Amino acid sequence: MTTDSDIELSGPFQAKDANGRTLDVKSIRIFDEGYGIIDVYVKFKDRLEPGAYKDAVLVRAIIDRLRAVGYKGPDFGHSDPGLQESRLIVLEAPEEFAPFAKSKGWKNLAEDFDS
Repeated sequence: MTTDSDIELSGPFQAKDANGRTLDVKSIRIFDEGYGIIDVYVKFKDRLEPGAYKDAVLVRAIIDRLRAVGYKGPDFGHSDPGLQESRLIVLEAPEEFAPFAKSKGWKNLAEDFDS
């Protein structure tokens, strides 16, 4: 994941997982433009346990952080399992996330085709 075309939604914070471990999150980012569906990239300081992207407690902590920085909308879950990495969880945001993303500078490229 590059940072030259990313929008940082949150800087460092700590989140707990289902086993009670405290994990250091480096940042939550999105790409600055896309077509409707927004993937949310959560970068961690240390390696995660395999399958951490399915940890409901950890995902809840991430969504709670997004709400603390202004997101108002429904919960969401992980993106394609193939996108997950050892220090990165990728979440797929619902459509309701778009207004928040736009407020942070995200551009919906699909709107260019709306008539």
